[in-house]
Amino acid sequence: MATHYDYFEHGADIGVVGRGATVEQAFAAAAAATFAIMVEPESVRPVASCEVAFDEDDIELALARGLSALLAQAREQRLALARFELAREGSHWRGRAWGEPWCDAHRRGTEVKGATLTALSVAPEAGGWQARCVVDV
Repeated sequence: MATHYDYFEHGADIGVVGRGATVEQAFAAAAAATFAIMVEPESVRPVASCEVAFDEDDIELALARGLSALLAQAREQRLALARFELAREGSHWRGRAWGEPWCDAHRRGTEVKGATLTALSVAPEAGGWQARCVVDV
C-alpha cells in the first residue's frame, strides 16, 4: 500500500487522513497532510531538519501528540516542513522532519495551530493503516 494523505470536512477546522503500510507510515502521511495545508510541499527543499521524541502508550493519542510536537518544532525553528519519518519502539516514538526556513518563495496556505482529539482514529484498513484527526486552523 502506498503512503498517501487526504482530507475530510469538519466545520471551521480541517480533518487530515494519513494512510500507509504501517502505523508509522500512516502517521508520517498525516504529518504531510497537516503541513501541506500551510505550504505547497513541492516548494520546500529538504535542507534542514528537526526531531521530536515522546512516550505514549495510546496509539491514537500518539498521533495527536506527534503532530502537535512537529508543529511546535516547526514554529520554534521557523521551518516549512514537507518530508516526515517516524519510528516506534514500544511506547517510545521518534520522528524526524525535513524542510527549510520559511522564505518569500513559499506560497503560504492556512496556519495549523495544533492537532485536536476530535475524530481521532488510528485503525487498520485493507492493506495497511489509516490515521486521522482534526487539526485546528
